[in-house]
Amino acid sequence: SFCEELLSHGVLKPLTAPIEGMVVKEGSCNYVAPQGISSVVKYYLKQSGADVFYEQHVTHICLRDGKWEVSRKTGPPEQFDIVILTMPVPQILQLQGDIVNIINESQKQQLESASYSSRYALGLFYEAGTRIDVPWAAQYITDNPCIRFISIDNKKRNIESLEIGPSVVVHTTVTFGSEHLDSDPAEVQQLILSHLERIVPSLPKPASIKCQKWRYSQVTKAVPNFPGQMILHTQPLLICGGDGFTQSNFNGCIDSAMSLAEAVKSHL
Repeated sequence: SFCEELLSHGVLKPLTAPIEGMVVKEGSCNYVAPQGISSVVKYYLKQSGADVFYEQHVTHICLRDGKWEVSRKTGPPEQFDIVILTMPVPQILQLQGDIVNIINESQKQQLESASYSSRYALGLFYEAGTRIDVPWAAQYITDNPCIRFISIDNKKRNIESLEIGPSVVVHTTVTFGSEHLDSDPAEVQQLILSHLERIVPSLPKPASIKCQKWRYSQVTKAVPNFPGQMILHTQPLLICGGDGFTQSNFNGCIDSAMSLAEAVKSHL
């Protein structure tokens, strides 16, 4: 039903572009978000009517007079009746304040058992009118120690345009990501580019490049015995969820969101 709603509003469209090396499960249907995956999140935020404040780096969560006092890197602390945490599980365990003692030993062990893969993403951005002459929109690579996936992003989204230049997205392998997790970003970028040149020698020179490290890329082992969420404190409610409690795909995120919504509703 979620996919149908997103399809009806044009947020998702069926994937029609050629993807080389993709494992297609029988009976499955693949979709693409023409405006990027963030458009799915923006759609639901707009539906919610919530006021959203971005780039608030939470550092401490403390109990104050029956409410949660949340501190951040910049700006004064704020108080809330309910706090829902959906960041990667290791970042929940890095929070300071009363939350450190509120998470009991059993919960801490379960949270610590969650694990994530790490990888790098490289974006190559081109001037309008640049031609990228390859027969595919995206390609899974199986025989390279560095690169796992390459996408001609506008072609994959089926939105080729004369006004906007094409872009290429490269994802590294999990092994490469873990081996170079704390390496110099400039060196990592150069390494990925050198491998990319060997795989797609016809790629033109980009106008700009962005290299992004994903320390917590995908969940390799979810928190056990908690389908979708874990309540850390009931009055006031402090609850955590996200793909770390399910799996790193659209269905996993929806499952956790539904589970969180039910738990919060029963506390209102």
